[in-house]
Amino acid sequence: MSSADRLSTPGRERRLLPKVRMDSEVFGSFAEGFARFMGTASFLIWMSVIIIIWIAWNVFAPAAWVVDPFPFIFLTLLLSLQASYAAPLILLAQNRQEARERVSLEHDREVAAQARADTDFLAREIAALRMRIGDLATRDFIRSELRDLLEELDRSDDKDGKESRPSR
Repeated sequence: MSSADRLSTPGRERRLLPKVRMDSEVFGSFAEGFARFMGTASFLIWMSVIIIIWIAWNVFAPAAWVVDPFPFIFLTLLLSLQASYAAPLILLAQNRQEARERVSLEHDREVAAQARADTDFLAREIAALRMRIGDLATRDFIRSELRDLLEELDRSDDKDGKESRPSR
C-alpha cells in the first residue's frame, strides 16, 4: 500500500504476521506432485517402514532411549499432522485436475460441434451433388436418344421417298 493510499484510508491495517504472497501455480504444482507421490506404493512402503522402525525402537530400546512409550502418542500426533496436511493438498490437486478436465471437456464439445457442423455441410453438399447427377444425362441415355433420332430420321427419309440409311 502506497503512502497516498494510506492517508486516504482511515485507520491503519494492523497485522501480527506478514502477508504471504505465493504464486498459486507453483503451490498447485507442488500439491499435485505431493498427492501423486502419496498415491504411490513407494510412499506406502516407506511410511510403513518408518512406523515399524518407530514402534520397534520404542518397544525394544533401553528405557533411557525411548522417545515415545507404548501408547505411542507422539507417533499418533505425527500421523495426524501428516494427514491434516495431506488432505487439503490432495483436495487442491483434485480441484486442479477437475479444472483441467473441465477445460478439456469444453474443448472436446467445441470440436464435436464443429465436426457435426462439417458433417451436416458435407451431407447437404452430397445431397446437392446427387440431385445434380440425377439431372445429368448418362452415356446410355444419350445413346438411346441418338438411336431414337436416327430411327426418326430414317422414317422421315422413307416418307420423303429417299433411300433409307443403313441401320447401325
